[in-house]
Amino acid sequence: MLKAVILIGGPQKGTRFRPLSFEVPKPLFPVAGVPMLQHHIEACSKLPNMKEILLIGFYQPNEELNRFLSCAQQDFKISIRYLQEYAALGTGGGIYHFRDQILSGSPEAFFVMNADVCSEFPLPEMLDFQKEHGDAYSFVILGTTANRKQSLNYGCIVENEQTDEVLHYVEKPSTFVSDIINCGIYLFTPEIFQHIGTVFQKNQQDMLLEEQSNGWHRAEVIRLEQDIFTALAGQGKLYVYKTDRFWSQIKSAGSAIYASRLYLNQYHTTHPERLATNREGGPKTRGKLLGWLTPQAVLSWQLGPNVSIGTGVTIGAGVRVRESIILHGATLQDHSCVLNSIVGWGSTIGKWARVEGTPSDPNPNDPYAKIDSETLFRDGKLTPSITILGCNVNIPSEVIILNSIVLPHKDLNRSFKNQIIL
Repeated sequence: MLKAVILIGGPQKGTRFRPLSFEVPKPLFPVAGVPMLQHHIEACSKLPNMKEILLIGFYQPNEELNRFLSCAQQDFKISIRYLQEYAALGTGGGIYHFRDQILSGSPEAFFVMNADVCSEFPLPEMLDFQKEHGDAYSFVILGTTANRKQSLNYGCIVENEQTDEVLHYVEKPSTFVSDIINCGIYLFTPEIFQHIGTVFQKNQQDMLLEEQSNGWHRAEVIRLEQDIFTALAGQGKLYVYKTDRFWSQIKSAGSAIYASRLYLNQYHTTHPERLATNREGGPKTRGKLLGWLTPQAVLSWQLGPNVSIGTGVTIGAGVRVRESIILHGATLQDHSCVLNSIVGWGSTIGKWARVEGTPSDPNPNDPYAKIDSETLFRDGKLTPSITILGCNVNIPSEVIILNSIVLPHKDLNRSFKNQIIL
């Protein structure tokens, strides 16, 4: 019997995802047409012995989350529950706090995944790898190869090349350690809680020594990466399964467009029914396109590649859309152009208007390059990135919005470039 735990964080996290996270919790933001979390759940549900999926985070239960859980349980025929932390407890503290729920039913092993990653999720391969490489008490980290410079932004793994054992683990090192990075997807056996419990007890003792009145609260904050993996490395208990399939973090809105492209590529084999096709007399699509459209009479669009379109979207004649996500209820009027952008729920782009951003894609000439997590500002200026329109934004006709972030419910009256429009 297997279980899975998906760590979804909370409202204090995901600030780089604003203003989109104002309307919907980041884990429910649609990537390639379905909520980010659904890709994780779908991968878990395909495992034959998977009995339950637990979401752990500190979001207040809300209508969107409850509706998503209800629909996902019906669609995937598996038990899915949300366990709410009383505070942010870290990647290890959350699963330790709910260890009784995770161990209920005596699972042989369980997966732990960060919600803000996109991947092909090679979960069956990780199970086979654990049986081949370790014993019943060993743990597996999913790893992939990054370039030397970008590896400093991730957890770095030094392995024994013969046995795949993790010899050394450093989270975001200041100098180069290894080009094998942590993907935020793990396979644990119940024995992991002994190691987390040891850290918890040590934290309690440290708090008592410091005579902190709130020490019990802070003792539960445990990080898998810094507190657990660093200690387990070199003890013959931690192994790395390396994948050469696609993987990326989804930290910012720009990375959501890149993740959407990765999933749309995968849909050719996994979900061809989700992809639009060219039909005689219909809109012209290029490459990967996903969407459910409410078209107007004249179908002279050019859509794609890598376009994801939500339900109830209205598209006028002569519209051009590329490398973008158009969310539910948006309207693109005649001859408007949307490039490298996210158009928010219910927003309207006027006739002949242009909404364009700068992609933050990995270097296409480097097979190990990952997407950079750019800071919002560089040298006192807004870093050029994709354009984001929050919900219910109105862009008038013949206006250009370039490399800008527009907060919700704005009616613009002129063009903007490289600005955050409050």
